[in-house]
Amino acid sequence: MRLVSEGCPTLLYLNLSHTDITNGTLRLLPRGFPNLQYLSLAHCRKFTDKGLHYLGSGRGCHKLIYLDISGCLQITVEGFRNIAKSCSGIQYLTINEMLTLTDRCIQGLTEKCKQIVSVEFDESPHVSDTAFKALAECQLVKMRIQGSNRVTDQTFKVISKFWPKIKHICVADCQKITDVALKLIAALDNIIILNLSHCIRISDAGIKLFVDGNSGSRIRELILSHCSYVSDIAVAKIAQRCHSLIYLNLCHCRAVTDSGIEALIMMPSLAYINISGIDVTDQALDTLGRLSKLKEIIISECQHISDGGIKRFCVDVKRLDYIDFSFCHQLSNHALKNLTFNCRKITTLSMAGCTKVCMKEARQNSVRMWNVEDSLMVIVSVFFLMLTCPAHFKGSI
Repeated sequence: MRLVSEGCPTLLYLNLSHTDITNGTLRLLPRGFPNLQYLSLAHCRKFTDKGLHYLGSGRGCHKLIYLDISGCLQITVEGFRNIAKSCSGIQYLTINEMLTLTDRCIQGLTEKCKQIVSVEFDESPHVSDTAFKALAECQLVKMRIQGSNRVTDQTFKVISKFWPKIKHICVADCQKITDVALKLIAALDNIIILNLSHCIRISDAGIKLFVDGNSGSRIRELILSHCSYVSDIAVAKIAQRCHSLIYLNLCHCRAVTDSGIEALIMMPSLAYINISGIDVTDQALDTLGRLSKLKEIIISECQHISDGGIKRFCVDVKRLDYIDFSFCHQLSNHALKNLTFNCRKITTLSMAGCTKVCMKEARQNSVRMWNVEDSLMVIVSVFFLMLTCPAHFKGSI
């Protein structure tokens, strides 16, 4: 690192993740890279709290605005206080995969770091509402936490009161979140990404409250996977209100049926959809096939979808780039033929576990697609099939 500092004194971006750097390296950073703005120490385990204190020595890393310390399990509350003293201008903070992260760590950081606008705390089960209350003086535009049962509707009260400009909210697998949370943020104007994946208490009522709110017409990405109480009622309301929606994830929303999917015809902007694990039929594909901007569809584990459904779906989706129908056991080579001749822009095709597909014919179809457009690359996920159904490959490879 000394050689780098001597040769590149104007360095702005430095990624040291997954390396064996020690406190000595951190001591060098403020002297060698006074203009540093981006620093990743993710999964570096050999430096200590004292090393973080060095970041403020000499001229210091006072221009640092992005810091990633994901997986640095050795950092204690004192280490977070050292970060606050050394790098008070941090705006973007990423602390993922850190099981030792607690509310006291965030409180220690926010004592002096008041300019934070984005936080990520994925796989942080010990972070609670208290941590987000400590961030109240910051003006967050993005907050992301995953896998904490200590985050409740109280965090959404903080969001609604202190962060009016927030655009991105992710509370994936925070299972204490309820419909009350969505009522609290309904008045906010700027939310464009909302991830409620695995928030098992969310229901149609909460979704209605949110999409009828100020951000309903602005939301661009909505992720509701594994929200088992979300049904056709919510999907119809989304279709009615969310005219800017580009990405919708309804994966394993078991209460959604063909009727709900039919309502999506009112969403001409929809380009990416995931309905895997839902009990839908070819009727749903008929509807989705009429979305002219559709680029990506995931329909894996939809057991009632047939070759006929794929045939009708393919007719008008000329922009389709990605399709995953893994473990759709009714699909055969006929589905591949229709994809071959109708969807010429596909770059990714996943059909793992489709036991009726014969690989010899699938390979021939792939060759036809190459002949149609030289720049086309088709990636076929067949390794699972080769392992689980070797009889289908005998004599074909």
